[in-house]
Amino acid sequence: MQKEKIVLVGAGSAMFTRGLVVDLINRGWTCELALVDVDPDALAVAEQLTRKMIEAKDAPLVLSASVDRRDVLRDATAVICTVGVGGRRAWEADVFIPRKHGVYQPVGDSVMPGGASRALRMIPAMVDIANDVLDLAPDALFFNYGNPMTPVCRAVRKATGAPIVGLCHGVFGVAYTLADLLGVPRAELHYTAAGLNHLTWFTEIGHDGKDLMPRLHEIGREQLSAAAKDPGKVQRNRFTWELFELFGAFPAVGDRHVSEFFPQFFREGKSYGRTLGVDAFSFEETIADGDRAFERMRSDALSEAPLDEEYFARLGGEHEQVIDIIHALRTNAPKTYSANLPNEGQVPNLPPDAVLESPVVVVDGRLEAVQLEALSPGIAATLAMRLAWVETIVDAALEGSRDKFVQALVVEGAVDSLDAATKLADELLEAQRPYLPQFRRGTP
Repeated sequence: MQKEKIVLVGAGSAMFTRGLVVDLINRGWTCELALVDVDPDALAVAEQLTRKMIEAKDAPLVLSASVDRRDVLRDATAVICTVGVGGRRAWEADVFIPRKHGVYQPVGDSVMPGGASRALRMIPAMVDIANDVLDLAPDALFFNYGNPMTPVCRAVRKATGAPIVGLCHGVFGVAYTLADLLGVPRAELHYTAAGLNHLTWFTEIGHDGKDLMPRLHEIGREQLSAAAKDPGKVQRNRFTWELFELFGAFPAVGDRHVSEFFPQFFREGKSYGRTLGVDAFSFEETIADGDRAFERMRSDALSEAPLDEEYFARLGGEHEQVIDIIHALRTNAPKTYSANLPNEGQVPNLPPDAVLESPVVVVDGRLEAVQLEALSPGIAATLAMRLAWVETIVDAALEGSRDKFVQALVVEGAVDSLDAATKLADELLEAQRPYLPQFRRGTP
């Protein structure tokens, strides 16, 4: 393998940097690692923790850090983005402002008004990063983990042509769960999953040549029957199992995300007697967990005490695929992954160039989407509606268009009137104004 220079943009992420460094250390790679974050405090914490990890294991990693990515991008062989413009405080506004209007979101980072608001912040920043990558490291592998995944990757491709690849651990995380439910070794489960990030449909599940979809339906009916007998029982992923029974394909990645793609079923956030984002998948707890994780990261970085050995155990999380993918690309390993790429026929009944999450394989040092059969009309319809929303919010973000932002809220379906969409759009634009330079110069 060639010697890598990996640039991590958004290194202040609470857990991603630690997980990535653990993977590099455990693989014994000799490479350069450059950390970038526009927040000097977050960058200092990430740099100190990373340096401490490297020294603890005497790892052959050469570390650098900068608040300006252009200082370190030149000659990069891989660029990994984990950017979250505005951080958790801006994310809170994405969720709390819609909540005042009766729109409840358990996550608010992919679709619904929160996902749209986040897209307005993320897209200009990611387009700027892409242009710098093309200028200073045009041959680098270019990966994105930032949400909303589909709009970000679509916007970067549309605005710059940069060959960005979107990665998320959701699909193979769900595959592990299904393997465990089916009593199959995780590494031996065969499956096909295609769709959009956070709404990816498992259309085939098998093991050793045997179709396991019938058995999974039996499990699903058992789950739903138990919930029906005890309506007060907390039934995790009940909506997912209901969709599986209706459409005949299993939607990833569980109710926390999947429910946001069907807001018409959860008016005022009501979900089986609970409220989404409140006592069902508490958003406040998600934010608090992130804040606590970063403070632990800060404490570990600044403490004089050595890191526990368990600190170097392989972590689950968003970083899981990327180092393995880089290795596979460099060695032409015949492996299959799940990635977000433009539709070049891999799903023939969805729009060309739409960014889809689907199986990819390594071919001649690049990732190539596996050609699949057409999805059923019902499943294709659930995705086509969201793809229309993606195009609308991408244009709103690229053009700085308030009208197209309002259109995106209308198309998305969580609001119940044009007036509500307009008021919500204006509140979100005002709250996020520091992160929306395109609207300060954009059209009304």
